[in-house]
Amino acid sequence: MFHHVKDLQFNARVSRPDPRFANLLLEQFGGENGELAAAMQYFTQAFGAKAAHPDKYDMLMDIATEEFSHLEIVGATIQMLLKGVNGELKNAADTSEIMQVMEGKATKENIIHQALTANPQFVIITGGGVTPRNSQGIPWCASYVNSNGDLTVDLRTNLASESRAKLVYEHLMKFTDDPYIHETLSFLMTREVTHYKMFEAALNSIPDNFPPGVLAADPRFLQNTYNMSAGTVRGPWNEGEMPGLGKEFEYVADPLSQTRETKGNTELPDPKKKDLQDAEKLNKEMSEVKSNEEKKAEPKGVAQWSTYADPQD
Repeated sequence: MFHHVKDLQFNARVSRPDPRFANLLLEQFGGENGELAAAMQYFTQAFGAKAAHPDKYDMLMDIATEEFSHLEIVGATIQMLLKGVNGELKNAADTSEIMQVMEGKATKENIIHQALTANPQFVIITGGGVTPRNSQGIPWCASYVNSNGDLTVDLRTNLASESRAKLVYEHLMKFTDDPYIHETLSFLMTREVTHYKMFEAALNSIPDNFPPGVLAADPRFLQNTYNMSAGTVRGPWNEGEMPGLGKEFEYVADPLSQTRETKGNTELPDPKKKDLQDAEKLNKEMSEVKSNEEKKAEPKGVAQWSTYADPQD
């Protein structure tokens, strides 16, 4: 159940109208890395997590709700940046506040032109209001939402989502000198960092969270790293221990020859039969564990999402 409180989580303010920056800020309203996408992503992921991971359900719903709060902050900021950019702009230009920005008729006409060139929909379709589109006018799309039904995959997706959103806010701050907007963007950017650490902590609290899914990696192909370009660059990504696996990377300097000699990796010099048997055994064990985890979490009989407290308590 949602209950709307009209006070913003952060006191969004702007010094002056700025249609051009309003259009850029639409990226965080209706763009693929924006607040609406984040809110819907975490909101959607939460449903699949509730039975087996009710604690993570709570976290996802909390963050999703905060992202809706951030969407409201972004929308309010855009609306304030579009102040006067509507059917009454020319009349509003006679007020002292607008005139300080426009500095006369010539500049007034220029700001109308700015609104039109920044985003024609501001004055043609939305009447100087906010629209769930990105800065290029592309409508928000559900394909921006990633929800895979595996909590460990979803949490890793969220780490990337928060990283991208943080970067977008950082870039946006370069295109305005309004100190109030900088404060708002700094708040929103920092909350992305907080959410990143929350998701990271949640992922680390899940035992056996790698690899994602149920099946173990095939040990015959796991350790090979291929030199797929001219020249050789070595680093911790293709030599030494594989992080967290207790195995060593095996560098293949000539992948073409290796592929031909093994007939497309089907006749390997070391078939790793013992490792393969261990992996198959682990697959059966993990399949049973994961299946029982979900079945155990499912309620018997009539399904009921919420448990309501007695109003007399």
